[in-house]
Amino acid sequence: MWLYIVKRLLGLLPVLLGITLLVFGLLHFIPGDPAVALIGDRATPEQLAALRERLGLNQSLSTQYLAFLNDLLHFELGTSITSGIPIADEIRTRFPATLELSIAAMMVALLLGIPAGILAAVHKNRWLDNLTMTGSLLGVSVPVYWLGLLLIYLFAIHLHWLPPGGRISVDAGFNFKPMTGFYVLDALLRLDGNALKDVLAHLLLPSIALGTIPLAILARITRSAMLETLSQDYIRTARAKGLPERWVILRHAFKNALLPITTIAGLQFGTLLGGAILTETIFSWAGIGSWIYDGILSRDYPVVQGGVITVAIAFVLINLLVDLSYAVFDPRIQFK
Repeated sequence: MWLYIVKRLLGLLPVLLGITLLVFGLLHFIPGDPAVALIGDRATPEQLAALRERLGLNQSLSTQYLAFLNDLLHFELGTSITSGIPIADEIRTRFPATLELSIAAMMVALLLGIPAGILAAVHKNRWLDNLTMTGSLLGVSVPVYWLGLLLIYLFAIHLHWLPPGGRISVDAGFNFKPMTGFYVLDALLRLDGNALKDVLAHLLLPSIALGTIPLAILARITRSAMLETLSQDYIRTARAKGLPERWVILRHAFKNALLPITTIAGLQFGTLLGGAILTETIFSWAGIGSWIYDGILSRDYPVVQGGVITVAIAFVLINLLVDLSYAVFDPRIQFK
């Protein structure tokens, strides 16, 4: 097992190197000048030249890339061009927010998508199956930004049930001091019921908006995996023995359908970490996604590079954990 983990981690190095090269190249080919974005169009050529020299933007692209790799190997991600805050400090503050939102969205997808897929498979070609598949098709098709705005209008502006954005209200935030960066966990550790209620209220709408697509995908994958499992001989044997139908479905069929469901769930969770840009921007969620978006608009190269690399590392590590989890669901799988 440990040898397999080491091999996988070593195999990730070329992937991460390719990601750094791709991100660096795309950023520098995007129209726009960070120096102009920083000091404005009215700056004199002398001011722009001095700023480019101070930021190292007057060097060749190869020199800039090698300097970036050198800093990365020394775990130095640089400093934001616009704010002057070290990238590592920003990631330490913002990544827990993105991870918390992604976990909440994944919980919504798992708690609703898997049962929906099981029900659709059990009631194949009936009205419940058709309703579930139609709903999953809509879930995949509806744009996240449109759904987010619709949820804000309905539940925040029209009904006044939930806050429109942010992670915590202003009043609750005065006395709330984060410990881990995960606001739900911090509220639980402090035994602060009011803060927990406020944090969960702010988390609900963005998690629903972000979790809609993985929910729909999981429902369809679960249905497909369950239909294949329910057609196996051992399922017919279990039914012939007189086992309760619920036991047959959950104990025998669902357990053996977990591998494809686990694979898709892991991939979707990794996608949520990098795909939360629109959701975080709409709901004013101070996470990695909105931070990268602001960095792209302001041509803040260190912000975008540091944010994308962080998400990429998280994504490949999640894929590794998903691979290792196969042995838990199927003891026949061995890693060499």
